[in-house]
Amino acid sequence: MHQGRRSALINYRLEGHSMDGERQGSVRVVVFGPLVESLGSRTHKVPLMENMSIEDIIEFLGASDWIAKGLTVALNNERCPLDVHPTNGDEIALLPPVSGG
Repeated sequence: MHQGRRSALINYRLEGHSMDGERQGSVRVVVFGPLVESLGSRTHKVPLMENMSIEDIIEFLGASDWIAKGLTVALNNERCPLDVHPTNGDEIALLPPVSGG
């Protein structure tokens, strides 16, 4: 059984790199506020790898520093925690904290 898990890990790595996430699908990420300027665009298509959480997607985009600043996320228009695992075709919204003055 140990050897079977090892093979699955190796295959996962090969599939992820060789298929550019196509086999697992993708998610659409919509960003708001200062994240648009920070990430260069309002929408992003992110390849979805096996067992990828929303936090992993935020890291993939290079926006993990926003988590400590109070980033809120929504999956298909419903707020959710960062450890949720989206599926192919889902939409994730990244909502930075609102500051007023």
